[in-house]
Amino acid sequence: MKAAFVGKPGPVEEIRFGELPDPVPALGEVLVDVVVSTVNPVDTFVRNGMWPVPGPWPLVLGRDFVGHVVDAANGFAAGETVWGNSLGHGGRQGAAAERVAVAADRLYRLPAGVDPFDAVAVLHPATTAYLALFTHGGLRAGQTVLVVGGGGNVGTALIELAAAAGARVVATASAADLGHCLSRGADVALDYRRTDLPDGIDLFVDTSGTNDLETAVAHLSFRGRIVLLAGPRSRPVLPAGELYLNDQSVVGFVISRATAAELADAAAALNERFAAGGLRPRVVERVPLAEAADAHGRMERGELHGRRIVLVVRNVADPVDS
Repeated sequence: MKAAFVGKPGPVEEIRFGELPDPVPALGEVLVDVVVSTVNPVDTFVRNGMWPVPGPWPLVLGRDFVGHVVDAANGFAAGETVWGNSLGHGGRQGAAAERVAVAADRLYRLPAGVDPFDAVAVLHPATTAYLALFTHGGLRAGQTVLVVGGGGNVGTALIELAAAAGARVVATASAADLGHCLSRGADVALDYRRTDLPDGIDLFVDTSGTNDLETAVAHLSFRGRIVLLAGPRSRPVLPAGELYLNDQSVVGFVISRATAAELADAAAALNERFAAGGLRPRVVERVPLAEAADAHGRMERGELHGRRIVLVVRNVADPVDS
């Protein structure tokens, strides 16, 4: 099979596109013909060694995919359209390949009528958003969430998922993105440069990685929460006194450490939104799988500006070799 892979951690020049043996599914796994994959920032962290992984080497890159089940196995029927978002780390080979073997508890059916290109583009940011809001943030209907960076991919998903859950959503973004935030469900959209943020925030989520905890704590409600999901090199000042006097908390999480059960909960929520016509990406660029190295380079250089790259492994109508 064709795949995009690396022999060891390193710069983008380490990426190779070529032949690797087809995966052989182990007990509890399902063999899938991949239609589309994508590139996330965390994929570049795995490739360059910032996020160390145990291999196996050579390591196929990529977390996310949509594809079709090859043979009936572990409750899945041959031909079913499925997706997953936790390959390429934790000892698992990645998704940037023509075929993948996926643990059945990390594989989910894609609702009928959902475009695979749209779906794969939002799997990672939307799952990140769900885990931040509900698994780690404990958001409930009627509470207020402040989303910093509402115009980005994770920010957009945070807004939509929080609004769908009955929360009041305040988003900050660039002036050009305020209308977008409102269209995805934000009740209030503010220019990110404004300092007059509202008080009484139950959940504060900063997608920018700035992690201005002084500002966040100043606007939290009693027992308000801050969820950190970006900014691996940030070293913010923490107003510990105000935090503990108001029963407030700060929690960090990274999607790479999410359990299979947590990812399955997120998948159910994503599929519900997919089926309702939600969680659609803003801008998608389709490129061949052979251009995975170029996609990694563009992401690392900051050239995408919110654009989601979808790696086209095979055309949807293409015949599949058995």
